[in-house]
Amino acid sequence: MTAPRELAGWTHIYSGKVRDLYVPADLPPNTRADRMLVVTSDRVSSFDVMLSPAIPGKGELLTTLSLWWFDRLSGGDGGPGIPNHVIADADVPAEVAGRAMVVRGLQMLPVECVVRGYLTGSGWAEYQASQTVCGIHLPDGLHNGDRLPAPIFTPAFKAPMGEHDENISFDRVVELVGVPHAEKVRALSLQVYQRAADTAAERGLILADTKFEFGLDDDDTVTLADEVLTADSSRYWDAETWRTGSTPAERMASFDKQIVRDWLSANWDKTGTPPELPADIVARTATRYRELVERLTA
Repeated sequence: MTAPRELAGWTHIYSGKVRDLYVPADLPPNTRADRMLVVTSDRVSSFDVMLSPAIPGKGELLTTLSLWWFDRLSGGDGGPGIPNHVIADADVPAEVAGRAMVVRGLQMLPVECVVRGYLTGSGWAEYQASQTVCGIHLPDGLHNGDRLPAPIFTPAFKAPMGEHDENISFDRVVELVGVPHAEKVRALSLQVYQRAADTAAERGLILADTKFEFGLDDDDTVTLADEVLTADSSRYWDAETWRTGSTPAERMASFDKQIVRDWLSANWDKTGTPPELPADIVARTATRYRELVERLTA
């Protein structure tokens, strides 16, 4: 992982798989920051490991899409406004313009709020073994890529960097964050998924699944945070291909990093250091990320 750049007026405090986090340089010691700078890099990860090389332009594309969705979900799409952590019109350092946003500091909840509207990925593997997804029983006779009878909330516990997130039950979410917050994040996750899925459908896209993160502000308000509905956190498929495709691969023509997942699954046994991504996989992934932004925001 390349070292995060120094930015005037900001101090780097943390780097995740893709994002670098900064706080104001004049923040007193042992003080919680009321605002932060989130810089999205071009780094790429899959199966909870970092890969190389990076995907050119990825950070700017992810930031563009997150900001577009945050605006729509705050009421820009005509729906009820959902609180989010973006500080509108805040100054972003010129060196990271386009790939960064200034946000409010929150107490982040240790749960990834996954919503699945279609059966695929690890959900498909579990369904084949037990006819469940994250312990939720589903009808028999479903196939890879099928639409579920209704979207389902399948949370995960956020593991430290380098470790795998752990699927958990709703009861475990309650243990982690309490009943009111657990019920709120479940309701908001399902609501946001449906609004986003409807928007995607208008543009010929299927939102197969996605994941959200939430935090609490100083008033204990559950607030949408991190990234939202990007190609890194979601699976988007072409709706027409899904309708007409005769194989799972055809049906699930994706606008996300599935190209990377598929190549890695075919060329790495998930032990040791992952192989370097070939140039054509990098180029195809960058193209699909760009196409997604263009189709959604045009």
